[in-house]
Amino acid sequence: MLSVTCVVIPSYTRTVKTAVSIPDALFEAADALARERRVSRSALYAEALAMLLASAGDDDVTRQLDALYADSSVPVDPIVAVANSTLAAEPW
Repeated sequence: MLSVTCVVIPSYTRTVKTAVSIPDALFEAADALARERRVSRSALYAEALAMLLASAGDDDVTRQLDALYADSSVPVDPIVAVANSTLAAEPW
């Protein structure tokens, strides 16, 4: 009888490997960008995911600020009111 023993060595890098399915065109574009930046695809994906997660947190802050500023009972500082009207008149 054949006996096989598997030994799992915990990773010291504290990373998790995962597999995802993405469209070929997206993979090729990401691969090209990783080569251009001289980073691994894993590093590129990790950076992109970190940026997306940070942006999601920013969206929550924006929603809270929008709710705060939607309350018309909060007085607007006169200097801010002048700045707003000046900026509104500027062509962007």
